[in-house]
Amino acid sequence: MPIEKQVMSGNAAIARGFYEAGGKVAASYPGSPTVELLEHVREFPEIYAEFSTNEKVALEVAIGSSMGGVRSMVSMKHVGVNIAMDPLMTFTQTHLNGGFLLVTGDDPGMASSQNEQDNRILGKFANMAILDPSNSQEAKDYTKLAFELSEEYNLPMMLRITSRLCHSRSVVELEERKEVPSNKFEEDPAKYCMLPPYTFKAQFNMQERIEKLSKWANEANVNKLNHVSDDVLIITSGLAYENLMEVTDKLSVLKLGMVYPLPMDKIKELSKKYARIVIIEEMMPFIENELKIEGISCEGKKWFSFTGELNIDVIEKGLKDAGLINETKYEVAKVEETISRGPLFCSGCPHRPVFDILKKAKALVVGDIGCYSMGILYPFEVLKTNISMGASLGMIKGMRLAMDKIGDERPVVGVIGDGTFFHSGLTGFANLRYQLKGDENITMLVLDNGTTAMTGGQPTASSKHRDNVGQDISIDDLLKTMGYDDIQRIDQFDYPKAKEVINAAIKRPGISIVITSRPCALKFKIKEPHFYVDPNICIGCKTCIKTNCPPLRMKKYEGIEKLKSSIDKNQCVGCSICAQVCPVNAIKRSEVEQGGSHEK
Repeated sequence: MPIEKQVMSGNAAIARGFYEAGGKVAASYPGSPTVELLEHVREFPEIYAEFSTNEKVALEVAIGSSMGGVRSMVSMKHVGVNIAMDPLMTFTQTHLNGGFLLVTGDDPGMASSQNEQDNRILGKFANMAILDPSNSQEAKDYTKLAFELSEEYNLPMMLRITSRLCHSRSVVELEERKEVPSNKFEEDPAKYCMLPPYTFKAQFNMQERIEKLSKWANEANVNKLNHVSDDVLIITSGLAYENLMEVTDKLSVLKLGMVYPLPMDKIKELSKKYARIVIIEEMMPFIENELKIEGISCEGKKWFSFTGELNIDVIEKGLKDAGLINETKYEVAKVEETISRGPLFCSGCPHRPVFDILKKAKALVVGDIGCYSMGILYPFEVLKTNISMGASLGMIKGMRLAMDKIGDERPVVGVIGDGTFFHSGLTGFANLRYQLKGDENITMLVLDNGTTAMTGGQPTASSKHRDNVGQDISIDDLLKTMGYDDIQRIDQFDYPKAKEVINAAIKRPGISIVITSRPCALKFKIKEPHFYVDPNICIGCKTCIKTNCPPLRMKKYEGIEKLKSSIDKNQCVGCSICAQVCPVNAIKRSEVEQGGSHEK
């Protein structure tokens, strides 16, 4: 019977690997580059899969199902592991009852992230073994291997995958699902209750299982040596290996599939044979430092950047600089001077009128993580801080306290989305009321668009009222239960009223909360009759242009010398904000007739 093959992304391949490995429970929190992983897992009815409220909860769901006796997986982007570190650092001390895998999507070059942390370091810190695939086939195979090792050596595993590998595609051979026996949970505090005196023994168990796995790594076929000459040995892993092979196959290479624990005995033997050892790895010098700790002479970051992706041109230049190749054929990409174009809010995005109002109010705004983070950028340039999910709540309190101490009376405003509200905003809102006098001027805007928009429209804990998906927890009721009484819900597409409510809240002493109610136009495919500009009325003031809506632009009309605004009817979704801000009523809504619309 011929082997079935498919072209798969790394994310899809991991999902397939979990299915083939007999996985039963998967949890995640959406964040690029690993969003699609759980969405692919959901294609298999044999597996329960959920997007949890945040990464910590997702990890705890997978911990519980692992303790309950089934193979379990949790996936998240690299910064999500920070949220999950508290339970992770304790869980890795326990015994396992079902295989466990944590998939972390690292982001070299920060394509969609606020930092570039290297989670191999966190994996070692947590005493987890780390597998590092280089293509989609390995992503699937290493997922299955992870569960075998997890159960054989009784430890949680980490699969570290990077943005490029998550989204790039290659051929994958498919196999049948293999059901594995489930293990009934047996009560044993020494295995699952991490308090002294049980934790002391657990520390030694962690050390012993890593030592055993290190011995396995010395013989494992995932760590492959391709000997060419004794001059130099390249040690690499992940996608960097594939890029190296595009540059040259004339160097000896040790390709590591497991990057922690390393096959140290094997590498020590190889170090006696080769004149030079050069490490090629993205981001931190993790492998390089591990070798140097063991007294093995090697080079790495001397030639290759500590930040960004190690693409083919970058690796070739590093090899040339290190004297390992004589010629280069790939030109290192150069920055070309072009007209800058920042990211835009989508047509009809409900965040746009909010930031237009805040900019005109000249408010000092504390930002948060979500689509609305683009409020930092031109033309709004409203958000003045942007750190992590849910940070706006604690930061606005601290900022208000500091400003009051030094006599700075400017009002401060914070923004947070509905998804982030449930992810990590609840504790911040609880703390915001704590130990304040009551007259501090703080305004919080909760931007409730009914979805986790930035990562692809996953449901939130309050989105059920939008499309019967997700949960139906009321943000308003939660805040009232916490003791907030100055809460208003507005329709931000009623621009004059929204402006009045927000401006009044900003000026009012005490803590004011304004919840915006319009849904995400992209997720819910909102499309109303489009608007158009009457150039004979338009005065070219650009007030509408400054709302930063993609269909709006200035153009030359026939017979009119001055540039006037215009609206691309194919992009316009009919939100009406441009018409509401126009000072001369030059923007009109089209009339819809059978067969389309026309402008009067």
